[in-house]
Amino acid sequence: MNVANEVTGGVFLRYNNIETYFGLRQENERLRLQNAELMNKLKDNFSVPDSNTQLITDTLNLQGQEEYRKFLFLPAKVIGNTVNEQNNYLTLHRGSKQGVGINMAVVGPQGVIGKVVDVSANMSVVMSLLHRKNSVVALLKKGSGYGEVIWDGKDPHYVTLINIPRTVKAAKGDTVVTSPYSDIFPPGQVVGYVEDVKEEKSTSMYNIKVKTATDFFSVQHAYVVRNLQKAEMDSLNKRIKRD
Repeated sequence: MNVANEVTGGVFLRYNNIETYFGLRQENERLRLQNAELMNKLKDNFSVPDSNTQLITDTLNLQGQEEYRKFLFLPAKVIGNTVNEQNNYLTLHRGSKQGVGINMAVVGPQGVIGKVVDVSANMSVVMSLLHRKNSVVALLKKGSGYGEVIWDGKDPHYVTLINIPRTVKAAKGDTVVTSPYSDIFPPGQVVGYVEDVKEEKSTSMYNIKVKTATDFFSVQHAYVVRNLQKAEMDSLNKRIKRD
């Protein structure tokens, strides 16, 4: 009976572990959707037109906050990822049928991941922040001015923030975030944290080593960020270029 109980207990333990594993997967999916819903409610994801004009009458009716939403977060699961190449990519299980388009930003629970460069019906390919040809407009959260985040193709844990003027105070531990001037990334998305600050002798700029906020070795969940006002912005820019 002792042997039988031990065998039975072992079977139940393995069954329980399997049940727990699939339960965790469902819980992770639920949390991912819940996070996307919360992120979509953040104030920074809305852009209200300038209202600094005097209204002659009070009959103007704004049709609710959704009318002026700028960024929409779409949850996606990471199903493919490279880290140790010169040019790295991720694959997401979300595509054009689920609202994903080329040049959309991709962020994760910790921070910036990259941008979409190719899309199929149900999947999309993301150019990682760890890609030699990728760059993100960014700035020091507590400073002014803005620069670019690039990767030198070496250590997957670090990127470089360039073109930050020496007039801006920079120190180890400072947070690097996406700029409000980006038409892809929402402002304030964390890129990483300052690890080292060096002065460029030939210029008046800093060369700042930044530890990425996203751990690209273990990233599993992402959010594709759709700029709902980008088409209007692009149309306006094209008209200016034609003129």
